[in-house]
Amino acid sequence: MELGRLEYLQALVTEFQVTDSAEAKEQVLANLANFAYDPKNYEYLRQLQVLDLFLDMLTEDNETLVEFAIGGLCNLCLDKTNKEYILEANGVEPIINCLSSSNEETVVSAVTTLMFLTTPQSRHQTTALPVVECMLRFSLSANRRLSNLASLFLEDYCSPPQVEEARSLSKHTAVGIPLPKD
Repeated sequence: MELGRLEYLQALVTEFQVTDSAEAKEQVLANLANFAYDPKNYEYLRQLQVLDLFLDMLTEDNETLVEFAIGGLCNLCLDKTNKEYILEANGVEPIINCLSSSNEETVVSAVTTLMFLTTPQSRHQTTALPVVECMLRFSLSANRRLSNLASLFLEDYCSPPQVEEARSLSKHTAVGIPLPKD
């Protein structure tokens, strides 16, 4: 008998919850992040509280789990209902924290997710001064993918006064978020 979509996703969530194997958790979370790419799965993933699972995994010590969780959120947040849920669940802060990851995929997904989550109501969070300062640093990266994405963020999501304020503060401090490893 073939499992339906909801039942299959439920089986993945259950497997994630019951397994003690870090490798199995990583594999299941990767699968859930891939299923988050398809809008046909959005309702099921909400029903199974996968958005909460992804948000919870952002604070894990296991970088692979964080990478797949932020990737899943990035896939889900183009949907208006998912975007609202993430914003209401105070998801912006843990997403911003992903900007300090040494994993390039995690950082790229975090920047992209912040872009997707930016609304007139959330802009004060997604383009807070520390985020703008971070994007200025990323825009100078030798990593073209990261520098292009950060430059796009600064141009499309930040106001010129925000960028200028961040630039002036950056000149006075050596403390910053480290760039991800290439």
